[in-house]
Amino acid sequence: MCGIVGYVGPRSALEVVMQGLRRLEYRGYDSAGVAVISESGELRTAKKAGRIENLDAELALAAGQSDDADGPMAGHTGVGHTRWATHGAPNDQNAHPHSDATHRIAVVHNGIIENFSELRSGLEFAGVELVSETDSETVAHLVAAELDAGAPGLAEAVRRVCCRLQGAFTLVLLDRDHPETVVGARRNSPLVLGLGEGENFLGSDVAAFISYTKEAVELGQDQLVEISREGYRIIDFDGVGVEGKPFTIDWDLAAAEKGGYDYFMLKEIQEQPTAVADTLRAHYLDGRIALDEQRLDSSVLREVDKVFVVACGSAYHAGLIAKHAIEHWTRIPVEVEMASEFRYRDPVLDQQTLVVAISQSGETADTLEAVRHAKEQRATVLAICNTNGAQIPREADAVLYTHAGPEIGVAATKTFSAQVTAVLILGLALAEARGTKYGDEIAAEYEALQAMPALITETLTVIEPVRVLAREIADSKAVLFLGRHVGYPVALEGALKLKELAYMHAEGFPAGELKHGPIALIEPGLPVVVVMPSPVGRPLLHQKMLSNIAEISARGARTIVLAEQGDLMAAKHAAHLIELPVAPTLLSPLLTTIPLQVLAAEIAQSRGFDVDKPRNLAKSVTVE
Repeated sequence: MCGIVGYVGPRSALEVVMQGLRRLEYRGYDSAGVAVISESGELRTAKKAGRIENLDAELALAAGQSDDADGPMAGHTGVGHTRWATHGAPNDQNAHPHSDATHRIAVVHNGIIENFSELRSGLEFAGVELVSETDSETVAHLVAAELDAGAPGLAEAVRRVCCRLQGAFTLVLLDRDHPETVVGARRNSPLVLGLGEGENFLGSDVAAFISYTKEAVELGQDQLVEISREGYRIIDFDGVGVEGKPFTIDWDLAAAEKGGYDYFMLKEIQEQPTAVADTLRAHYLDGRIALDEQRLDSSVLREVDKVFVVACGSAYHAGLIAKHAIEHWTRIPVEVEMASEFRYRDPVLDQQTLVVAISQSGETADTLEAVRHAKEQRATVLAICNTNGAQIPREADAVLYTHAGPEIGVAATKTFSAQVTAVLILGLALAEARGTKYGDEIAAEYEALQAMPALITETLTVIEPVRVLAREIADSKAVLFLGRHVGYPVALEGALKLKELAYMHAEGFPAGELKHGPIALIEPGLPVVVVMPSPVGRPLLHQKMLSNIAEISARGARTIVLAEQGDLMAAKHAAHLIELPVAPTLLSPLLTTIPLQVLAAEIAQSRGFDVDKPRNLAKSVTVE
């Protein structure tokens, strides 16, 4: 959540910062603002509640009223922010940047400062007047106080203040009296450095500066960076110089553009064959599974006697699929837990426990805290992540990166498919290490996985009837989703997508639970989406699901059935049949989720909602 951009260089800082903010809109926000040190040496700010278009209008108005030839925001050093409200309402006053009383310091902030009430009380006792309800404004006043007390420069003042802060935060600051530098600091919240020729960038995501450079540097936990045109320096919060970890961004600007689609999500749905193929690449070499980013010896996997998967949202649903695959292939018991609940219930962990933390951003606060709890209990932690160098992979013992590329739409599509692919790779690696599958069996399973991108492409070519159906049911008050086995997490994912995008009541149920309560919700005309098991791979479950369809059809429900090609019995019972290519049961979620993504996006469009930016949601949830 929230987006941050910082810039020092020869270009128009306002232009760089505004472009960066637009590329970070996908993270979710409810206000936006910028600060620039002007050519005359003044700190100029503009901020507005609502979309970036509102900030554009505010900037245009200021330019029209200014006597400056180049406008009031002309300058070469600046910061920008898109805010998702935590402390204080989403209004102009609480929007970032925030300044001190003399308008010397400007600060933008992601995260939550947990001891801000104490800090605010101290400032008010000292006679400081705070003009917002935010925790962030306290930082501007504290930094200004450190400078007034003799701190030798902005970086040292920020370092001293960071040592007093509790919670999760990324801070980026300007100092009117040092117009050629920008300072950033991070704890439990993302910040990355972009390296240019005679210019440097800061961003909460590399998308903030991908237009200008592909060379970047990871910042570690409790580290501070000072950038100027000439270069950068990194220190930790104790003041000790440290080396950042350079990396090259492996996607280009085109990957962050819509490419002719009305919404990023529609483009990203179409990119799923590539996301799965890229995630699979180089994980089977010389007849063995290769977890190429892994830092674990196979002997560690061999000793694992229990697996916990911790995740949130769509990643949690990928974890449910992991449970089926890992238990089936390895006979190791697997528990899947909401990351937000994991550490609070005191789970039983030891050195033989493998904790798998799944996070698209690698910065999800609940999942990060679950990782730390697992490490404290001496469990082994493997991260599955789509973001190179993020905090969760850094703190884990090993990381299996998904290679979905940037996902701009808030609702997970291609990253979910890549996560499912990754957990299947992990399941095979565990089976190989423990000897629960022979080499030829592993090879056959991996070959089936490699066939999935082509089957996903085939699925995408026959999806148009789903769009037509979505427009027909867009006015429905609710939609139910039913599944069994791996179809149940797919049902949960379909319901989540519809809630996220179309703001409709939607629930996913295990079909066997239908008669234990949910059948009371069935009424004439209610759309019910049914994810059918394979009649060949799961014949008993298939027969039971047919009985479920008969029960809800008898009560007037409008059944929308996802079934594999050639399933004649499903065709007889469905009001609407969506036929999908035949795939192995454990791999079938890579196909069955696609119609549900399209269904949700099309319903949202029909209801007039922004598919990429659903209300109240953020792409990365970096606070608990």
